[in-house]
Amino acid sequence: MREFIKVLKRFVPPYKKYLVLNVVFNILSAILSLFAFGLIVPILNILFKINNTTYAGVDWNSMITKWDSLKDIKDILVNNFSAYISNLIETHGGSVALIVLGLFLIGMTFLKVLTMYMAFFFMIPIRTGVVRDIRNQIDRKITDLPLSFFSEERKGDILARISGDVNEIETSIMSSLDMLFKNPILILVYLVAMFVISWQLTVFVLVLLPLAGYVMGQVGKKLKKRSLLGQQQWGGLMSQIEETLSGLRIIKAFNAENKIKDRFEKSNDIFRRTTMRIYRRQQMAHPMSEFLGTVTIAVVLWYGGTLILSNNSPIEASVFIYYLTIFYAIINPAKDFSKSFYAIQKGLASIERVDKILQAESNICNPEHPKAIALQDKIEYKNVWFKYQNEWVLKGINLTIPKGKTIALVGQSGSGKSTMVDLLPRFYDINKGSITIDGTDVRDATLFDLRALMGNVNQEAILFNDTFFNNISFGVEHATMEQVQEAAKVANAHEFIMASENGYDTNIGDRGGKLSGGQRQRISIARAILKNPSILILDEATSALDTESERLVQEALENLMRNRTTIVIAHRLSTIYNADEICVMHEGEIVERGKHEELLAQNGYYKKLCDMQNVKN
Repeated sequence: MREFIKVLKRFVPPYKKYLVLNVVFNILSAILSLFAFGLIVPILNILFKINNTTYAGVDWNSMITKWDSLKDIKDILVNNFSAYISNLIETHGGSVALIVLGLFLIGMTFLKVLTMYMAFFFMIPIRTGVVRDIRNQIDRKITDLPLSFFSEERKGDILARISGDVNEIETSIMSSLDMLFKNPILILVYLVAMFVISWQLTVFVLVLLPLAGYVMGQVGKKLKKRSLLGQQQWGGLMSQIEETLSGLRIIKAFNAENKIKDRFEKSNDIFRRTTMRIYRRQQMAHPMSEFLGTVTIAVVLWYGGTLILSNNSPIEASVFIYYLTIFYAIINPAKDFSKSFYAIQKGLASIERVDKILQAESNICNPEHPKAIALQDKIEYKNVWFKYQNEWVLKGINLTIPKGKTIALVGQSGSGKSTMVDLLPRFYDINKGSITIDGTDVRDATLFDLRALMGNVNQEAILFNDTFFNNISFGVEHATMEQVQEAAKVANAHEFIMASENGYDTNIGDRGGKLSGGQRQRISIARAILKNPSILILDEATSALDTESERLVQEALENLMRNRTTIVIAHRLSTIYNADEICVMHEGEIVERGKHEELLAQNGYYKKLCDMQNVKN
């Protein structure tokens, strides 16, 4: 339960006023329930003519002086109400008295259900608000966490936490909040009333209840462990689905449909078996609590009956029935509480998984005293060493990139080219050495200021399920239609955009799925043109295009690169003839550097790469 209280402390404080109102109306509802139940006593006395005692009402003005204890308050209220009913029977008969008692019962019940509704009314903003806040926190955390976090996590598992785990929190914990705040109040109020009626019986009951609670608690602990396992398995299923959707083309090309189906069905069957165990254990709560409640009532009935049948009974038979009614009324809140406890155990397992995102720490942070940063002279890599885990990916890199020059990075896959450019905007932080812009270490500037200097065009154009306008103006505040159109024209994208159904307001589909590869790249280039960055990072934007698309994209890239500091990751060497400097990378080191003709003359790594691609000398 301590874990649950910690969860409440984290998420509920913004909704304190709703919580206070919920508690107030729950207390009123519990008190009104007692008054409604209390009408049983006079009704039984009238029907069975149990009590012929004559009651004299206490003057309301003198009642304050007689209130020495809670029992005195009860005795005075009971005495006055009994006096009123006795007078009613004498003057109008028992039938009229039953009608009046019935009207009292209707009135009390109306007020009780009204306060119950109001308690629930004020709980709804808490339930919906907390779930909304959790989703917002996850979304903010995902955008703030460094890329290294996601390279170590499966994308499908992260999606499972955002969808399945948050939904589980909503259905398990948030849906139980009303019962958790309502039922303890009901139980507490009812127990106080039971103590007032008969402390002997209540002490006897309190000896029995902890035994039942212990049995329920042991089952609940095992449920949480099973639930955590189930959520992990669900994350695995989501990962498989995500991989299947991403790799459908390869799956079909290699006739691997049956292999993928078998893998998923085996995992799904394991998840089903775990879920069955969870549900079976969860459904045990209701029958177990009902059985234990019935056993407890039977024991209380025996003990109370023994007291009544004794010569000096401390409790009347009709009052004992009232006592049993209150005690039985505790059973439902207790059962609901046990259900809530079981549901919370499932929800806490989901909270644990969500917290792996929410409590993940980012090692890419803004400095306490940031410095201004701008490119006026040069970018420098000074003795840069970097590793993702154990093996060094970059080893002592030294590179100077003067403003306005184009530097190309070439080499085989895994040589460290992409890592070089990822370190500049601090997608990762270096282990040794420094990267500076005009002498200012990139770690001494804010991430926003640093990345504002840069524009990226990647090999795979990353677009969003939105309009042409919003994709081109992405990341640029208050861009006008004229600015977006001008950027599109420079990127050779304006014509095909205007030929679409709604022009710049046309939706391009998921990841730009309605566009060809060349069109997607030109939209990506237009986005970089509109940002107008000082530093341009190109990850071979033409490598996957046909000849016509490549010509248009290359022309757009040349327009973009003009008078900019550019770092090009080159896979196709034919695209970098005119680079100011070509750096050849091999196993994390720059092994050759110079212009195209100079490198060919060295007859080294670069010459081998050119020969492999049949590049003309």
